Amino acid sequence: MTVLVFGGSSQIGRYLLPLLAARDESVVALSRTPRAAAHGVTWLAGQLPGEVPAVDGVSAIFSFGPLRQFADWLASAKLPLAPRIIATSSMSAETKRDSEVPAERLISQTLRDGENALAVACAQHSSDWTVLRPTLIYGAGLDKSLTPIARRAMRTHVFPLPAGLGLRQPVHAQDLAFAALAALDTPAAAMKILPIGGGERLTAGEMFARVRRSLPVDTLPVPIPAWALRMARRGVARMRGPLSRLEADLIADNTEVVRLLGVNPRPFRPDGDCWR
Repeated sequence: MTVLVFGGSSQIGRYLLPLLAARDESVVALSRTPRAAAHGVTWLAGQLPGEVPAVDGVSAIFSFGPLRQFADWLASAKLPLAPRIIATSSMSAETKRDSEVPAERLISQTLRDGENALAVACAQHSSDWTVLRPTLIYGAGLDKSLTPIARRAMRTHVFPLPAGLGLRQPVHAQDLAFAALAALDTPAAAMKILPIGGGERLTAGEMFARVRRSLPVDTLPVPIPAWALRMARRGVARMRGPLSRLEADLIADNTEVVRLLGVNPRPFRPDGDCWR
């Protein structure tokens, strides 16, 4: 039997592929560009939306990319073995539901539509599915949230520290890989959407401070007071959403992940390797 991975080169996929290969699974991963087989993984060229090569004997599928595109492909794919489906969505499906920014409300709706479409497509194949909804992901240097901030600070040696009392719960990409693999092996996780965050909740301000302390170079801390953030929020339209969320709690309840999957995500203790 074969495990098919969409998003094998993503931040979660980079940690999952070695775990699958260590189980002596036949692993096939999809990439936009051809790659040589390595470490027990066969790479095929393909992408969503677009052409996906046919793979025989697929018993399980992981998807770490756009959920709706994957669901649309799944609905028309030929998968006679009713493979187990593990996919990721995002806690933005809930945290951005009532955002004051229309574009963010649309992101939330798109994520929830993708989750619903996935459930429908899986039903067509009689496939069990599990969706993980992670909070902010870090750890592989591929995220578009903390890594750009860290790298900019390393270049400029200046680190802005915005005030923010909203709670954060960053989750390491490797812990998501552990959770995805555990979901594959846990029948009780089938047909569930599971929130997952890191093992620690901290304020947004403390999260940024820890990123700064983790950097391998010295940086000048530049505190940004709350009043300056409020002015920017009113005056710069594209910053309204991100700045308003500094006072909002963007967290997940890990109760079900711990109970069903036995996964206990690590606390937020980043080091310099997280941003490379």
